[in-house]
Amino acid sequence: MVTRQWSQARCLRNPAGWSLGPTKNRLTSGGRQYTLRSRFYNRAIALIALIVAMSKVCSITGSRVTRGSIIHRRGMAKKKGGVGRHVTKNVRREFHPNLHEHRVWVPELKKFVRIRVTARGLKTINKNGAYRALKKAGVIAG
Repeated sequence: MVTRQWSQARCLRNPAGWSLGPTKNRLTSGGRQYTLRSRFYNRAIALIALIVAMSKVCSITGSRVTRGSIIHRRGMAKKKGGVGRHVTKNVRREFHPNLHEHRVWVPELKKFVRIRVTARGLKTINKNGAYRALKKAGVIAG
């Protein structure tokens, strides 16, 4: 096995042109010391990045994550005979929409359409019809 210098080894390059350095091929135990990563490995990394970056927004209603707070209180209300309620803590939190991944059948297109939709969005699709609701939301062209 011939060892290569850092400059001679094959490097993984991105479209911008800078190098990530040589990488070992995980699929082979012997042979070349440095090779490009497997194309299946690159696809898996791209898929993971897509899943992580996917926003939590409904395709139909457009509802998204909102910020609010949990207010911690103690004490008994005055109308119950206490001295009143007191706020002791205010903790920031996020309210997430009730999102689901769905395949919706659109009869006009004769195919399924994959969407991320909230429960309210599903009710809208049931009421107005799949094609009309998806077209109004801009999910399908036409």
